[in-house]
Amino acid sequence: MHLTNFIEKVFRRYLPSPFTIAIVLSVLTIVLALFFTEPEAGENHLFAILSYWEAGIWNNGLLVFAYQMMLILVLGHVLVLSKPMEGLIMRITKYVNNTSNAALLVALPTMLVSFFNWGLGLIFGAILARKVGEHAQAKGIPINYPLIGASGYVGLMVWHGGISGSAPIKVAESGHLKDLMHGASTASIIGSLPDSISTGLTVFSISNLVIFGTVATAISLLVFFMGKKIPPTTINLETYQFKHEKKEKLAGAEKLDYSKIFSTAFALLVLGVFLLQYLPAMQTLNITPNMLNFFMFGMALLLHGSFKSFLNAVEEAIGDVAGILIQFPLYFGIMGIMAQSGMIGQISDFFVSISNDVTLPLFTFLSAGLVNIFVPSGGGQWAVQGPLVLESASQLGVPLPKAIMALAYGDQLTNMLQPFWALPLLGITKLKAKEILPYTLIFMFFGGVIYIVGLLVF
Repeated sequence: MHLTNFIEKVFRRYLPSPFTIAIVLSVLTIVLALFFTEPEAGENHLFAILSYWEAGIWNNGLLVFAYQMMLILVLGHVLVLSKPMEGLIMRITKYVNNTSNAALLVALPTMLVSFFNWGLGLIFGAILARKVGEHAQAKGIPINYPLIGASGYVGLMVWHGGISGSAPIKVAESGHLKDLMHGASTASIIGSLPDSISTGLTVFSISNLVIFGTVATAISLLVFFMGKKIPPTTINLETYQFKHEKKEKLAGAEKLDYSKIFSTAFALLVLGVFLLQYLPAMQTLNITPNMLNFFMFGMALLLHGSFKSFLNAVEEAIGDVAGILIQFPLYFGIMGIMAQSGMIGQISDFFVSISNDVTLPLFTFLSAGLVNIFVPSGGGQWAVQGPLVLESASQLGVPLPKAIMALAYGDQLTNMLQPFWALPLLGITKLKAKEILPYTLIFMFFGGVIYIVGLLVF
């Protein structure tokens, strides 16, 4: 407990809000570029760096990326708020009879759902943990509620290696790699990059599936046996209400908002177009952000059963993306400076000088975990660190899929330490960060060992 109290105090005292951190990092990057890069002949170096920063902020391709990531989070949250998902959560809670099986029943489904979509898994795990706590309270079942809350957050330790992972899903898009590296590397390295890297080589690779399966199994067993050892805690929760549309007296065109037939028909149209457009890519296991979002859009409409219910859920979920909306452009500005000023080449040369084809993935993993403390967003981290990883891997001959997954593993692991994405869960479960940190730190240790071994074995 002393360690977790210390960590919480450090985050509170020395780490401001993620938005403020993004601004501090932007200023720091400007200063570093000014002192450690060389100006082109005849240019004002400071003005040039500021120009790189402004151009990076409004990079069209990266702004599309930000919107894709926002949709992944919002549509995942919207799916959780549908009645079928509510029914699934309530059915799971019926099997709870002690801390051990409660933790297992929260952790394993949360990791499986998070592998599909991190936004879905984040809110699913939070609501499932809350409902398990309410069920235990109503039935008089003694459980350790903080462990249950931590189990509902563990999906954030597997998400980046999953289908909605920012790095693997983005590199599956045609042309993204070369667009990201444009101006950041030499023509020979950019020319050697593939047009895309299929998720069949990253998310659905044998190595990643084995690593995910090992993590999911190990953490599930861990929470089960931890539940046998730790004492129960007091629970005092009110009933969490799922928000659905209220039946009102309708007139005229308002009926379309509540029409189950109209909503279902349009949802089926979306899913039909999805199959026509993306079936060939699905057969090769090549998942892209647009494909995932289009599918979730159709499924959300179908499961909500009316446009009104869907829009109510969107309104509730939209607050999740505030950080992405305002922080991502700042990260893009940092990437713009690093790419255009030559900093990416300098940093990648340093990593190449201290690494080889075996150790580079480990350095990437460890550095990604550290960067995630300050850039608590997989998408933002890919924009900043992605070019460094691609440049270093290309120089040392490390397979790009392995380097990308090393970044993904490092980014997701330290979510168990960085409380930013835990905020929605803490709000829903009514727990405090210091209550779940003792358990998430244990998860981080066990997961870290598995990821490091996986990178060495594969």
